[in-house]
Amino acid sequence: MNLESFKNLLFVSICVASSLSAASQSISTNELDGRINTINTAVPFLRIDPDARSGAMGDVGIAISGDANAIYWNTAKIPFAEKNTALSVTYTPWLKELVNDIFLADISAYKKLDDNQAITASLRYFSLGSITFTNISGNVIGNFNPREFTFTGGYARKITENFSTGINLSYIYSNLAAGQSVSGISIKAGTAAAADISFFYHKDTKFGNTKGDYNIGLTISNIGNKITYTQSAENKDFIPTNMGLGSGVNFKFDDYNSLMFAGEVNKLLVPTPDSAGLFRTKSVPSGILGSFSDAPGGGKEEFHELMFSVGSEYWYRNQFAVRAGYFNEHSTKGNRKYITAGVGIKYNVFGLNFSYLIPTSNQKNPLDNTLRFSLLFEFDKTKSAKSAPTSE
Repeated sequence: MNLESFKNLLFVSICVASSLSAASQSISTNELDGRINTINTAVPFLRIDPDARSGAMGDVGIAISGDANAIYWNTAKIPFAEKNTALSVTYTPWLKELVNDIFLADISAYKKLDDNQAITASLRYFSLGSITFTNISGNVIGNFNPREFTFTGGYARKITENFSTGINLSYIYSNLAAGQSVSGISIKAGTAAAADISFFYHKDTKFGNTKGDYNIGLTISNIGNKITYTQSAENKDFIPTNMGLGSGVNFKFDDYNSLMFAGEVNKLLVPTPDSAGLFRTKSVPSGILGSFSDAPGGGKEEFHELMFSVGSEYWYRNQFAVRAGYFNEHSTKGNRKYITAGVGIKYNVFGLNFSYLIPTSNQKNPLDNTLRFSLLFEFDKTKSAKSAPTSE
């Protein structure tokens, strides 16, 4: 395997969570004046939304109602979820405008232990398709299937009637080219451990004569050690530690119609690249704390590192949903800008969600036509609750 092959493989891995519109350019310590300075991390698949419901709402998920995919967005939501047990299975073909064999698969579930606490778990698998390795002479030396996965377990608990908190622990595995070598350096699978901490506030209220509720959520995710693909202690990369703050409001007009609006802002808590490359030498704590003030372009560039998303969801009789949203990332930080739309159907314990992504850029975009499909299974608290008479 030659050096160029491995560089290309790493590039593909880095680009899976971006629109590929950003490119590496020189960085000065003065104002960037529009020059591109993206923040790249290892295992970027951790920031790919595995949920077709949120995927249809501009990737909004921190402060919407809890479901089986809450472990990705905000585990603290689960104690407020309507159902006792839920399971979700999602399949997402990724970067299909570039290749046809990259995909993300996810299975997530939760179980309420009682009215105040719950446990949750998920397995996320990301396949980068098939890669053909060649040596320095261009001769084929074999094929490989790069793959990554993460297993996560979590616990959530209500602290008060309206406030809850949650914590997750994850094991991360990334195998891009294990068993190969680059310039005599052996490549191995990278591993890491990470934690999430989340908070959620839910309040039932009235908006005039209309019943409803509102939510506020905060999540800091992927707090973990650096990852490396060699034995060298110097070649380590940050994983995508992220902080997200969101809010949502839901209007329940009557027994048949409800409408929810939500928005959130996210920021990667990893160092911004500098011209000397010193950002890679920082420790995880200093990288997180310094991520609010280390941009070479100062406060203006720090603001550009914020990612904004908004979304809405309309339900009819709690059986049919229509969703839409918008996601925006600054042009110097990845330039992901897209509209999303989708629908959802519920029938008894079964549900199906579908989402579609439409980039707003005029140029060809590898995120074009991104689809997500989620199957949902939700179960009531007890058999007696199911058999209890209703008011209908």
